[in-house]
Amino acid sequence: MEIREEQAGDATVLVPLARVDSSTAKAFEARVLAVVNAGAPKILIDFGELDYISSAGLRVVLVGAKMTRGTRKFALCSMKPHIREVFDVSGFAKILSIYADRTAALAAL
Repeated sequence: MEIREEQAGDATVLVPLARVDSSTAKAFEARVLAVVNAGAPKILIDFGELDYISSAGLRVVLVGAKMTRGTRKFALCSMKPHIREVFDVSGFAKILSIYADRTAALAAL
């Protein structure tokens, strides 16, 4: 799985490409945990280039959010409608910071 990592000021932005499913979730988790464990003060996952996310991918997002809760900022952005629907149906949209685009997310972080 390909995941781009970018810096935007003091925020680390991860951009997973194509799919996060049971076969790619381990690689996604390793990258998210590496950024979390490195102590990045702000973490943004930009889903703009993601076409599919499974429950395994949702779990990775939840783990990252829990590990940063109260100590650092963690947000998501740029979800395609069908990806946003997965977060809405799962209830994750109510507990995670989700923004329409990267500009809005970075401004909020």
